[in-house]
Amino acid sequence: MVLPAQLRALARLESAAVVAVDPPVTPLAVLDAIERTWPVLAGTIRDPVTHRRRPFVRYFACGLDLSHEPADVPLPGPVAAGSEPFVVIGAMAGG
Repeated sequence: MVLPAQLRALARLESAAVVAVDPPVTPLAVLDAIERTWPVLAGTIRDPVTHRRRPFVRYFACGLDLSHEPADVPLPGPVAAGSEPFVVIGAMAGG
């Protein structure tokens, strides 16, 4: 999983985060694993109460924007196999 620099710094990660997820591999399962492994990230990517994606955060896998897909949609095979990353990007806003 690739996280934005500010979240890597918060979790004290130097590079991509690697977590094991039991099938089915979904955004929900990946984010649950990330928050279990690095509790400091809880509430940074998704709302801590509703578990919905924060408004200015986007999810990508295999070049696809999965930000508006249901959280329990299976991720593409290469992401589930670990050969491609699940990417979290903090969108920029403003003028």
